[in-house]
Amino acid sequence: MAFTLPDLPYSHDALAPFMSKETLEYHHDKHHQAYVTNGNNALKGTQWENKDLEEIVKGSFGKNPAVFNNAGQHYNHMLFWKWMKPGGGGDKLPGKLKNAVERDLGGLAKAKADFIAAGVGQFGSGWCWIAVKDGKLTIDKTPNGESPLVKGATPILGCDVWEHSYYIDYRNARPKYLEAFWDHLINWEEVDQQLARAG
Repeated sequence: MAFTLPDLPYSHDALAPFMSKETLEYHHDKHHQAYVTNGNNALKGTQWENKDLEEIVKGSFGKNPAVFNNAGQHYNHMLFWKWMKPGGGGDKLPGKLKNAVERDLGGLAKAKADFIAAGVGQFGSGWCWIAVKDGKLTIDKTPNGESPLVKGATPILGCDVWEHSYYIDYRNARPKYLEAFWDHLINWEEVDQQLARAG
């Protein structure tokens, strides 16, 4: 199935000042578009050409780097844009999600600290995550375009810690970016829906 660049679910300036219009123009319009274009080129003539995105990501992992790197980043970004919203973040979580965070992650303050630590501790480019594995929430980090999907888990929240995601707005201050993401950008309703879908 050919990749297509999704529209952002908000305007390019809607997440300012925590994520600027300039960042979204580069990150969505240029970087994500490149994963779509390069991914479609890499898929041609492969066994994954007509598969759905999750199948492509799981199937190409460790087998075809050109397909996987672009499909993995396309998958991650398709979710990333939905995981943010204007006026998001903070500590008002929907009930089911709040209960799961308290049960599995030691409460919201600990979950925030551990999520930020995962993002800060990811050496080089990558992502930090909250995922569901075996019915429980876990916090993880992955390099490059990998995600919990390739470890048999389902991501319900992720933050991009590639430099293009934050360097325009935060320069080298990755912890500040992650704090702003958690406090002001996360679309907790979307995370809750992802949790429900993950079972």
